[in-house]
Amino acid sequence: MAALGFALEGCAPTTAKPQLAPKRPQLRLPPVNISYDRIIRTTIGLRPHRPSGFVLKADKLDGKTLIHNFGHGGSGMSLSWGTASMATDLALPHTERKAAVLGSGVVGLTSARELQRHGFDVTIYAATVPPDTTSNMSLAGWTPTSGLVDNQLRTTEWDLQVRQAARIAYRRLQLLAGSHYGVSWIKQYQPTDNDPSTPNPNPNPNPILPLELQGPRVVLGPGEHPFQTRYCVERDEMRIEPSIYLDALMTDFLNWGGKVVIRKFASPAEIATLSENVIVNCTGLGAKEIFKDPELVPLKGQLVVLIPQAEINYGTNGIGRQLPPDSGFVHMMPRSDGIILGGTSIRDNWSLDVEEKERQRVVDLHIELFNSMRSARRT
Repeated sequence: MAALGFALEGCAPTTAKPQLAPKRPQLRLPPVNISYDRIIRTTIGLRPHRPSGFVLKADKLDGKTLIHNFGHGGSGMSLSWGTASMATDLALPHTERKAAVLGSGVVGLTSARELQRHGFDVTIYAATVPPDTTSNMSLAGWTPTSGLVDNQLRTTEWDLQVRQAARIAYRRLQLLAGSHYGVSWIKQYQPTDNDPSTPNPNPNPNPILPLELQGPRVVLGPGEHPFQTRYCVERDEMRIEPSIYLDALMTDFLNWGGKVVIRKFASPAEIATLSENVIVNCTGLGAKEIFKDPELVPLKGQLVVLIPQAEINYGTNGIGRQLPPDSGFVHMMPRSDGIILGGTSIRDNWSLDVEEKERQRVVDLHIELFNSMRSARRT
């Protein structure tokens, strides 16, 4: 048909109007069933944010090699394989193949696995282990720039690091896709009344992610999607189910001969007493107290979890309509352990208590989104 179209165009009169491309069939999506009585839990996680970005460097501690790998904000689940690989590169010049990893969140577990893959005998020292880590409380999609850095504080050196880490991690996560690790691909939809095909008048001249890691997108127009907005942006996104993923990483670590010691450190002096001469610091927010990092602050995240719906196999991002500035951002991700509603990020808040007003905001905006979706289907 395309070839025929070009042929006809060549012999058509110049006054003929161009033919409009036919619309795609309307996308059919089952709506999420959202109500307050379907909430099964609300979880809190304090993400370790550094305004100038994560720390990835080698240091010395009483003659030992100390490698810092912390401060990933909300990007730890996405970037951890990349920074773990780069941290291991910093450990390889050390002739002794015995290492300690501090912390058992996703950054600690991936660092431990990378060290094992390069011949290290590894012990994890951690105050808590899955399912009681901050990583277990994450929504966990491919979000390599979430809560990662304040743009005005980026440096050329740091940009090179994060791009290298993202390329490594993106490839590694693809290879883990499947039910064993809880990694899969789903469609992500962003309803909007603004035409996404309109060029951005002020594009970022120096984006964090390389273009090949930003992924393709499809713009769905009026009548091609089920939302009450003019447009909807469709993307493919990796989804990580934290409970499955972290348990699988821990099992791999133990099967490779790894050991876990439950221990909390209060100072570098205590860490220096370890028998291992290679130490990888993946303590996340704990590094603020242990290593006196003045930049580290928590980004408080809160997730509302609904009863699972097996038929929901897509995610959403925002609700599409224009909102007051204080309305904030929301997103939905389906998992086997529930429908996850997120969008909370409160800077420098150390409380582990549920923010009820924030919980209501996230739930009510999603109720509005999926009720409007049902209305659009009826019309």
